Parts: sequence; C-alpha cells; structure tokens
Amino acid sequence: MTVFVVSHNLQLNSPQTPDFSAEQLAKGLMHHSTAFSCSDALDHPHWLVKLESDLSVNDMANELVRAWKAFRIHQGHSVDHSCLALGGRKDSAALPEAPLQMGSWGVDFVECTDPDTFLASINWDALKSARPSGGIFELRA
Repeated sequence: MTVFVVSHNLQLNSPQTPDFSAEQLAKGLMHHSTAFSCSDALDHPHWLVKLESDLSVNDMANELVRAWKAFRIHQGHSVDHSCLALGGRKDSAALPEAPLQMGSWGVDFVECTDPDTFLASINWDALKSARPSGGIFELRA
C-alpha cells in the first residue's frame, strides 16, 4: 500500500485557478480516480489530504497529477500552468497523531508558471541531494 500525504502549494494568483479546501480536494481526487482506495481530508495547517493506493510510488504520483488536473477541468478552472509533484518518503519516527507517518510519502503539489524558478527558490537540488535516491521524487506536468 502506498500512502501519500499531500499539501498544496498554489503559486498562482488567478480567479481561474482558485485554491481548494481539504474537503473539496479529497472528494475531487477520489471522484476523478479509481486508483485511490482512500482519500481523506485532513485537519492540519500544512497537509490537506491523505491518499492510499495499491499503485507504485511513481504510478501514484502520475495518477495524482492526472486526477488533480481532471478535477480542475471539471470545476471549470484553468490548467494552463505547470504542475509539480514533489515527494519525499518519511524515513524517521513520527508522533502517533501526525498525518505523515514513517514509510508514507509527503507530497507537495505545486501549481506554478515557472517550475525551474520555483525549484530554485526552494533549493530543490540541495534538498534532493540530502535524501536517499529512492526516497524522493519529482514529477513535472
């Protein structure tokens, strides 16, 4: 079972691309994907949704992007921008009540106009180099 705990980093300021509540996003992703066995809204300041699937990590990342874009289109929103799914596996113990538990993936879903500039602003290359190669992913769409 692959578990993603997803945050949303909306780098756009446009009425054609509004933000989502955790509840809207959880329902929308579940509605637009048959690959997710669970999509739960979270009550957390950073993490919005917990997703579960039998897909591999890479396949689930691709499915997340596909379902997110389908949800945006279904809502009549613009998808004329770049999307990034940046994931890191939680390799250390967590507090029992924390949404992101050891072995699960924290995934930052980013909507932006310039992925390279965004990645440079968060020093992504340094963040990646500090992690084991199988413990991080980057998907651009």
